[in-house]
Parts: sequence; structure tokens; C-alpha cells
Amino acid sequence: MRGLEPEYLAKLKPESWPSPCFITDLALLRANAAILDGVQRRTGAKIMLALKGFAQWAAFPALSRAFSGPLWGCCASSPDEARLAKEEFRGEVHAFAAGWNEEDMAGLLLWADHVIFNSFAQWRRFRPMIEAAGRSGKKVECGLRLNPEHSEGTVPIYDPCDPSSRLGIRPHVLARELEADPHALDGISGLHFHTLCEQNSDSLARTLDAVEDKFGRHFRRMNWINFGGGHHITRPDYDIDLLCRCIERIRDRHGVQVYLEPGEAVALRAGVLVSTVLDIVEADMPVAILDCSAACHMPDVLEMPYRPEAAGPSGAAGEKGEKAWSCRLAGKSCLAGDVIGEYSFAQPLAPGDRVIFGDMAIYSMVKTTTFNGLRLPSIALWDSASDERTVSRTFGYEDFRTRLS
Repeated sequence: MRGLEPEYLAKLKPESWPSPCFITDLALLRANAAILDGVQRRTGAKIMLALKGFAQWAAFPALSRAFSGPLWGCCASSPDEARLAKEEFRGEVHAFAAGWNEEDMAGLLLWADHVIFNSFAQWRRFRPMIEAAGRSGKKVECGLRLNPEHSEGTVPIYDPCDPSSRLGIRPHVLARELEADPHALDGISGLHFHTLCEQNSDSLARTLDAVEDKFGRHFRRMNWINFGGGHHITRPDYDIDLLCRCIERIRDRHGVQVYLEPGEAVALRAGVLVSTVLDIVEADMPVAILDCSAACHMPDVLEMPYRPEAAGPSGAAGEKGEKAWSCRLAGKSCLAGDVIGEYSFAQPLAPGDRVIFGDMAIYSMVKTTTFNGLRLPSIALWDSASDERTVSRTFGYEDFRTRLS
């Protein structure tokens, strides 16, 4: 796996970093951005960074068109994300959430360029605020999120089109609104959908069939269509040619600007989490207690769940029983289930050894917690091309204290 090869780890020098520490490789980040820019250049689509997946703002200059990168802006899920995007990324800012309140909208009108609503009720509620802002010189384009009732997800918690999903306007709801008011879409500039999670472009192609069948008649009156996120564009087996055909199909057939807002694809396999073994305890098998935590520092390991790739001093870890010594890697919190997974190594781990987890730039830093008062991992940037290293953030007691009152 990229980021855990012996040569790469030798250059990284895991023992030279604080522990625990999230380290993002700017060279790998730029390589991902170049792949995304290739899609933009071929199709005219605009690709946005989804801050929900990656928000390490010290790395934004490598991604943003306002600096040296290719991406047009960010999509945000809150006024605070929108502000971070406008201040640090300095491109377009698109915002969507399942619901907004008046305080949210006041903030979004300062920072956002597109605001996407989850229902007609929310659009009607905030349309007067948005139109008043427009008269004062702040132009915000408004959109609606659609739910095509077409599910491509395999994990219910991450499936935005699951039958029970609260996200997006369903076809019968849109039809009912337009029957009651033929001008219900007046003031709406674009439509948004999001059906994918870590998927290839064949899933997008099937989604577009469903979206066009159920909502396509309204596309011609729009300025833009947002394909949402979940596109694993930078994965080695991703079919970029099919993605480009999908974009061109909607662009040419309906005369709209196409947006995509991947989170994972921007920083996929571009970062690691360095941790340290604190102790080896005996249960039904050896358990290595680490100074990091699945519950606090990589919660998707428990939520999805999944088992991250790992490496130790003797090289990449294997499945349980695959190599000479098997163990369970676990966190230091008091949660009994704070377990990362079962692994095997060529040699036994010992206290003080560094254990490195791969693909930890995405959905990691943005989801950490201080449960138990555990210190958050430090945050660092490394350029594997130049070996430039920066630890940009460390955390201490005040970070824990100021989250409480």
C-alpha cells in the first residue's frame, strides 16, 4: 500500500516524529490533485474539496487555485467550515446541511457562494434572507439536494440514499411541490445529489440514469449540477474515462456546469498516523496497547468498521496468522472495544516500537475527539520529494479544557 512500503518508511523515519502524529505527504497530495486536474481539463468540470473528509488547512496551498493547486474551492457542512474555506482556501465555497437555522444562515451569507437546501421548507424559510443579502450586494446561488432513491452504498451508515435517509428531496415530493406551485423552482440555480461512498465511476453512471429519469426534465433551467462526493477518482483502478463521459453527458445534454466534491479522493493514501507501543498485555492473544485510539483518533475503524493497513519495525503487517507473530492492536482509552484490529508481524512488537497506520489523512483529523482527555495527535506536513518537515500543531491540556466548561 502506498505510504507503507519499506523504502517510503525508511525515508519518513517514523521515530523522528512526535507520537501520536498525523503526517500528510505534500508530494502525494499534489499527485492526487494532478489526477483531479486532469479530469477538470478534459471536461470543464469544477472539482471542490469536501472539508468533511480533509480539512488540514496548512496543506491548502498545494490544492487551491488561489495558490499553486488546481481545485476551485471547498464544500462545507457548517458556517465554520465555510469560513475556513473562504479564509484559508480562498476559492468558491458551497454549503449543504440537513438543516440550517437563522444563525447558520447569517454566517453562510458572509462566507458561502452556493447554499444548498435539503427541503423546500428550508428554501422558503431562508429565501427572504438570501434575497435581502442580494439587494445589499452579496450574491448567493441557491440549490436543492435531490434523493434519486437509487442506492449504490454498501454500508448503511454511509448510504445517503438508503430508504430511511433524511437527505435530499425525493421525486414525489418535488412533483407535489411543483403541482402546488409551478414556480417552486424559481430562484434555484442548481441541483445537487450524492449517492456514492468510496466508489468507482460505474456507480456514478448508474446513478445518472436514475437521476435523469426522475429529475432530468428540470436540468435545463439550471446553471449547474453538483454530483456530490464519494468518487474515488485517485484510486489506481478508478475508471477516469467513464467519469469523463458521465460529466460530458450531463454537460452537453443539459447545458450546465458540472461540479464534483470529493473528500477522500483529494487526500487518498496521502497520509499516515504514527503511534507508539506502550505495553503488551495478554488476553486470548497478545494485545499491543498504543498511544493512539480507534475511538478517539480514527473512529471510522469502529463505525464502518474496517481494518486499516499497518506497519511496524519489521515491515508491513499481515493478517492474523500470516506472519510469525500475531497480536491485536488496541487503543489506550477505557472503552473496552477500543480495538483497531488483529495483525501479524515478522517479529514481536515491544514497548517503544513505532506502529504506522496507512491512509490516515482522510476522515481522521476531522473526526477526532478528546474522550477520556486523550491528547489529540499532532498534525504535520512532510514533502517526500524534498524531505521538508513541519509539525504544524500539537495539543495539550488547554485544548481539552477549553472544549468544556
